[in-house]
Amino acid sequence: MSSGVKEHGRRKAEGGKGKRKKTVSSLSPSPPRLSTFGSHVQQWEGGAAGTGFRFGIVLSRFNQSITDPLLKGALQLLETQGVRPEDIEVVKVPGAFEIPGAAKKLGSLGRFHALICLGAVIQGETPHFHYICSEVSRGIGQLSLELGMPVIFGVLTTNSMEQAIARSGNEMNKGAEAAMAAIEMAHIYQKLK
Repeated sequence: MSSGVKEHGRRKAEGGKGKRKKTVSSLSPSPPRLSTFGSHVQQWEGGAAGTGFRFGIVLSRFNQSITDPLLKGALQLLETQGVRPEDIEVVKVPGAFEIPGAAKKLGSLGRFHALICLGAVIQGETPHFHYICSEVSRGIGQLSLELGMPVIFGVLTTNSMEQAIARSGNEMNKGAEAAMAAIEMAHIYQKLK
């Protein structure tokens, strides 16, 4: 690339040749600093301790070489955060498509503070992947509204088995991340009662 083309690109990015570059301060007053402004705003955040909460987990058996490590990651995280084993129930379903229905039944029991939905849908050669991903994500999202409780989406939707393996291992485990989100949201829902 010639230096003339580079120079033209730089000038265009800066607002064009001969134009005065506008700065944020010339367009509007500076926004208030969060440290000052934020001190007057009520803020809600979830906690990290799982003690005293009950969790239901719905696990898809399809792609079990991926979903079993997701479950392991979720259970380890819950235990680390103080959740007792007797405060966790796991329901295993055939595939990801069945997760929302089972989660609705489990949530309707009224004995959980949050639900964690775990599964793995991996892109194949047909459009089946898109239909399943769409319905599962819609169903899980709707459940949180219907049940009035956190329903966490921990379903991997990957383009390859390699991507799924990378997201269900020891270094990155989306099951553990979903469990942490469930704890945080259980705290938030409890605070907002």
